[in-house]
Amino acid sequence: MGRLEITLVRGLAGKRKDQIGTLRCLGLRKPRQRVIHEDNPCIRGMVRKVAHLVKVREIEE
Repeated sequence: MGRLEITLVRGLAGKRKDQIGTLRCLGLRKPRQRVIHEDNPCIRGMVRKVAHLVKVREIEE
């Protein structure tokens, strides 16, 4: 599998606690912050939960 570059595009103010917790587990804390994770079902599920707050790009190796 490849890797995913996940960028937080919206702020956390006014979001539900479970969404904030998911973003923190992904390693995102500030808007425009980027993290890279291995592409696996666990990460995909987290991204799906906060899809309206993040932008995802697949990185080919």
